[in-house]
Amino acid sequence: MSGWTLWNLPFFDSGHADLAREVAAWRVQNHEEPSAEALADVCRDIALSLGKAGILETVVPQRDANGGWHLDVRALCVAREAIAYESAMADSVLAMQGLGTAAIWLHGTPAQQERYLDRARRGEAIAALAVTEPDSGSDVANITTRAERSGSGYILNGAKAFISNGNFADHYIVLARTGEAPGARGLSAFIVDTGTPGLAAGAPMEMMAAHPLSGLTFENCRIPMENLIGEPGQGFKVAMATFDIFRTSVGAAALGMARRAFDETMSRVTQRQLFGSPMAQLAGVQARLADMKVDLDTAALMVYRAAWAKDMIGGRCTQEASMAKLVATEAASRVIDSAVQIFGGLGVTRGSLVEQLYREVRATRIYEGASEVQKLVIARTLLSEQR
Repeated sequence: MSGWTLWNLPFFDSGHADLAREVAAWRVQNHEEPSAEALADVCRDIALSLGKAGILETVVPQRDANGGWHLDVRALCVAREAIAYESAMADSVLAMQGLGTAAIWLHGTPAQQERYLDRARRGEAIAALAVTEPDSGSDVANITTRAERSGSGYILNGAKAFISNGNFADHYIVLARTGEAPGARGLSAFIVDTGTPGLAAGAPMEMMAAHPLSGLTFENCRIPMENLIGEPGQGFKVAMATFDIFRTSVGAAALGMARRAFDETMSRVTQRQLFGSPMAQLAGVQARLADMKVDLDTAALMVYRAAWAKDMIGGRCTQEASMAKLVATEAASRVIDSAVQIFGGLGVTRGSLVEQLYREVRATRIYEGASEVQKLVIARTLLSEQR
């Protein structure tokens, strides 16, 4: 197996090459999939390790010399690809520290930034983003969790579903309806600390691949005004700004998993004998290897083009991010499916690496906007440019 290295693409500078070497050297202590009940402790240990290695700085930025905040999306993607190559669970920890803090450094007050960001960057506090609801997934504008003004704060009621880090996070970024206007214009974003009266987390959910998910309920949960992020009615904007940054990196994570599967496959076909010669000599196997490599390179080009555009051109880059996530996650799924096919019986044996990757990569085509939603975003962006 060749191991993870930075792509030979024109989108990087020397700093990204240095980062790639540092992140590629990071290792998890145990590759066994933990039970749902053990996930909280495992994820906390991973967060502390990532924080100690300085890798969480790629998702929770430091304030720059001018007093502002900026996240290098190429660095984010490099880190997620390299960590996902090593461990999909560690990638989840890395990503959630970013998703659960981005609203704070993007739109939060100095007091909020001081209170939450440093501990999350060190891996000492676990962050979470609570947007999805039982009847509202990709349709964020249809959120029904409500936050009503009451004295010097808000009273929160409702439920969230499929929340990563849901049953053990130290704080949640929660999107709720405050009613300033219909649909997406009537949502606001709040920081809700664990232990807040009225907040309850459900039991950890059993998923097809180990991932820390649970539901949340809010029952007359009082939120102080200082925990409102940005202005009332700006919650949709806050959430979309987060997704515009991190959506491209989902493609990078899927790419890391696919690269691991490809490297495992290359080792398999060059070492295994079949019909008296190395498996790699079979024309059918060679055709699959070619398809896998084309998918990998195509995905990498889309991911790092989108990351470069966000870093160097700026703005929303919504279309580029959606294209990167769509192309990379679909391509990664094909690559890993081919790896399973080439591994044969071992490929569908529970506990083999490619079987685990097959289960782990599947969710990337769903979370942060399913593939079908990305197509809608791309099409709507194209049509809006014609007006």
